[in-house]
Amino acid sequence: MTRAEFLQALEESFEVDQGTLEGNETLEDLECWDSMSALIYMALADEKLGITVSGEQIINCKTVNDLLDLLDDKLAA
Repeated sequence: MTRAEFLQALEESFEVDQGTLEGNETLEDLECWDSMSALIYMALADEKLGITVSGEQIINCKTVNDLLDLLDDKLAA
């Protein structure tokens, strides 16, 4: 799975328009980002990539790119 494909999966799960997430968005500025979105992200990481992401890791993320960086080893360019 590529970074772009994972972003698209996030958009679908967060129920936002395609192309809404580019990566440079600040999480606190996103209307769709909340505790449920964090759980959805964790589930997608596990389901699509087999990666377990902790809540502590997510707390340290400030942008969408930070979230993607947690998955970098499994995401294709």
